[in-house]
Amino acid sequence: MDKAPKPVRISHRGAATRSALLDAAAHVFRTVGFARAGVSEVVEHAGASVGSLYHHFTGKADLYTALYEEFQQRQQERTHRAVTRARSQGETDPTRLMYIAARAYLDGAIDERDTTVLFFSGDGPPGFESKLRDRLREWTDRNVALFRKAEEPVDEALLMVVSGAMLVAVHEVVRRGDADARRLA
Repeated sequence: MDKAPKPVRISHRGAATRSALLDAAAHVFRTVGFARAGVSEVVEHAGASVGSLYHHFTGKADLYTALYEEFQQRQQERTHRAVTRARSQGETDPTRLMYIAARAYLDGAIDERDTTVLFFSGDGPPGFESKLRDRLREWTDRNVALFRKAEEPVDEALLMVVSGAMLVAVHEVVRRGDADARRLA
């Protein structure tokens, strides 16, 4: 009989160290890029030890991935709130709901421009582009489910094109000034 894994407890101090390492990694990656960043720069900026970094993360790529996962979680929460708000106001059209979710995602990309650029610049760890493609597929699958739930016809190929266009839109809005980016979004 397999035992269920025990929940991992992180002390307040451990959580603070992890948070400081993530904040430092974000700063260092934004400043010099992922490829040029070193673990020593991250721990120095965090005021932590190399050992503490390896206690919480497997290395530089793991830090980058953790930052991305946190960013995506915030983006998912933004889009969920926007769609929930629209539904509570009576919106049921899946095309409109998809647009509302996309707009919320783009607004989040603008609000967190420096973080967004970090992940969409192409300067990430090996295999990161594959993670981005996986997220795009997940988003496409959610959009397909949205249309099926509404019992609307689904053109999966079109939804893939629209979902792929989001990557281009993200690249565009983060390169523009705030007012122009919000107008475009």
